[in-house]
Amino acid sequence: MNKRVIAGALATMTLGFFACTNQAPKDSYTINGEIAGLKDSLIYFRTNVGDSLVLDSAKVTDGKFTFKGKAEEPKMASIFLQDRRGGFNFYLENAAINIKGNVDSLGGVKITGAPTQEEWDKFQAELKPINDQEDTLFQQYQTARMKQDTAAVAAIEKKASDLNDQKEAASKKFVEQNPKSFVSLNLLRSLVYSTEYADLNKLYTGLDTSLQHSASGVKIAEQLDKMKATAIGQPAIDFTANDVNGNPVSLSSFKGKYVLVDFWASWCGPCRAENPNVVKAYNKYKDKNFTILGVSLDEDASKWKEAIEHDKLAWTQVSDLKGWKAEPAAKYGVRAIPANFLIDQDGKIIGHNLRGDKLEEKLAEVLK
Repeated sequence: MNKRVIAGALATMTLGFFACTNQAPKDSYTINGEIAGLKDSLIYFRTNVGDSLVLDSAKVTDGKFTFKGKAEEPKMASIFLQDRRGGFNFYLENAAINIKGNVDSLGGVKITGAPTQEEWDKFQAELKPINDQEDTLFQQYQTARMKQDTAAVAAIEKKASDLNDQKEAASKKFVEQNPKSFVSLNLLRSLVYSTEYADLNKLYTGLDTSLQHSASGVKIAEQLDKMKATAIGQPAIDFTANDVNGNPVSLSSFKGKYVLVDFWASWCGPCRAENPNVVKAYNKYKDKNFTILGVSLDEDASKWKEAIEHDKLAWTQVSDLKGWKAEPAAKYGVRAIPANFLIDQDGKIIGHNLRGDKLEEKLAEVLK
């Protein structure tokens, strides 16, 4: 279980006081940083420009450093120490940004001068009670795992899931109430993984047109187009890939059965952690006209096969060994794993990203 169930994003319960700034736009940014105790001669900066990752460094003098540049829109960036010994994320935008903190607690740096960062900070402050509960759960989870207390692990995972639901609900509320905030775009990107097309599209169409037409907004629209094709109620898109023996297998060959198309990979920690739940569901319902088609985003065939054996995945497994460029993943718009789609006996999608108890609950509903 991750210490943060959905990284980077999530939400607040009272958000109406967040307002989009009306300050005159600037065409460049200057970041002035002062980190007490920083002895490194260089500090590093990372952000994205279009589809490219941009890395930069700055000289450190008496703990002080400066970065300058232009941002096409407010977006997340990061500053970190050599060898990734520590760092922090922040909102980058065309403004005079000041950063102050201590090298021993980089997670607590104070960032001022960026209006979007101020919105994000208020947003995170509202999340603190939930995050504190997650911290406590994480410690309990570690202890339960060490003791191999499966009942306690399951109970903790359920509590973590409930906290995540609270965050997602607050994220959606923020987006609805702040249609001009770039924080809303960031939250939408996070919600893409867990929110069904109809709800996500409603949130997106409620954004101000300036955000919809931004670079990030256009990318979300493109993702929504892919999600629409694989939304609940749509016919499943057929694909063919080779199984572990090199034999071609088509999704359409399973028509007449309920089938869970499960996207995973041997190198994906959360996927491997979820596999016991999938195995449990398979064993419980495999004799009730249900099966699973595993689709791996591996590139190494030997590691893929080793993981299948180790995790006792007894159902059909396929992969074109192209990693994130796998054709089935592209057709289904899969950009994060684990991911799955439940398809009924008529070839229609009836579920998406069902995990843990939710998978068994859905199967119990349809396989009466």
